[in-house]
Amino acid sequence: MSPPNTPLRTGLHVIIKPIGPVCNLRCAYCFYLEKEGLYPKEESWRMTDETLRAFVRQYFEAQPPQVRMVDFAFQGGEPTLMGLDFFRRVVELQTEFAPKGVGVRNALQTNGILLDGAWCEFLREHRFLVGLSLDGPAPLHDAYRLDASGGGTHARVAAALDRMKEHGVESNVLTCVHRKNATAGSVVYRHLRGLGAKFLQFIPIVEPLGPGFRQPAAVSVSERSVRPEEFGRFLIRVFDEWIRRDVGEVFVRDFDEALAGWCGEPGSLCAYQEHCGNALALEHNGDVYACDHFVTEEHKRGNLHETPLLELARSERQVRFGRDKADLLPETCLECEYWRLCRGGCPKDRIVETSLSGRRLNYLCPGFKLFFSETAPLMRRMAEEVRQGRPPRNVMRYLRGERTAAVEARPVGRNDPCPCGSGKKYKQCCLKRPPRERFQ
Repeated sequence: MSPPNTPLRTGLHVIIKPIGPVCNLRCAYCFYLEKEGLYPKEESWRMTDETLRAFVRQYFEAQPPQVRMVDFAFQGGEPTLMGLDFFRRVVELQTEFAPKGVGVRNALQTNGILLDGAWCEFLREHRFLVGLSLDGPAPLHDAYRLDASGGGTHARVAAALDRMKEHGVESNVLTCVHRKNATAGSVVYRHLRGLGAKFLQFIPIVEPLGPGFRQPAAVSVSERSVRPEEFGRFLIRVFDEWIRRDVGEVFVRDFDEALAGWCGEPGSLCAYQEHCGNALALEHNGDVYACDHFVTEEHKRGNLHETPLLELARSERQVRFGRDKADLLPETCLECEYWRLCRGGCPKDRIVETSLSGRRLNYLCPGFKLFFSETAPLMRRMAEEVRQGRPPRNVMRYLRGERTAAVEARPVGRNDPCPCGSGKKYKQCCLKRPPRERFQ
């Protein structure tokens, strides 16, 4: 194994929780609401100016000298509950403490409920990248993403997306894949595409009900959790829609990460990297945790008011945490042909016990294998385009040629389904179009 990517080698990334787990929604699958239990006597969850100032200064100081761009990511709970003045202060402090020649990028993950015109103007002016949580059409989104009174939120979230587009705010959509929408990959993708979303992330919901289990005891996850094969098929259905017409126009993070793997490059997301540990979490009072998904007493690294952030990030416990991602992989993973694509996935989902103590398999492993195997031929073709210095979207031209050949080679009745896969009858699709125009 190669050495871990400690903050000495690559940039440090911290997910900032300025209002802790406090949120104006009550999404059924939210893993962060329960973090209120870590601070039972808190009178206020709001990050103070003292803590914000200390963090911004230490965050810049913790970056290695080769880093020329520092990323700030604000999540929750719901970070917009802090109000616009807090984020105006963020920008002021970034300007004050950023070293000469070092740029700043800001990202905000939100449910969108509070994004009015003033918010959108600020986000556009300061070039915030906004991640909006949206799980598909209203019946699928509203299955779990409810407000405090139990009402659906889809209409308000879709309106926030429209508002951001009107104001020119850069955004992406984060979609949680759960038991309700997992079989509707095509429907979800078409809905998001219809709303004008161009950058998509799909997050599998996995909620263990115990410390670990042996396959196939899938009952040990919540009824909301996506089944492994369902997640794989969800990605495949999205891929089938995307590969036909949207390569280079719509960007799906999971596909970008897979393509990087097929090209022999490391993934940009920690879940697809060999080691982790460079993405810590900061709570509202300055407490620092190993990771956004490991905000527990066991994984608390300290408080930046008592110990500098860089020292916490370099601590032996944090370095070990990052190395364990690779060092505790089961042997079956290292022997798998797709290991270099998934790298064992996120450690939070390693809940399937194996014969070796402490070495757990990723719950989603069967789904990853299904997705990687089914998409391998076209991923390899896109990877070859990249290696030749050509855009991967050329794969769509190849597909059009393959389908045209299939139509011309196989006898098809006028009322048969068109071999191009459009869903129309042959007479209403490729039969009435000359070969050079088919599948354009």
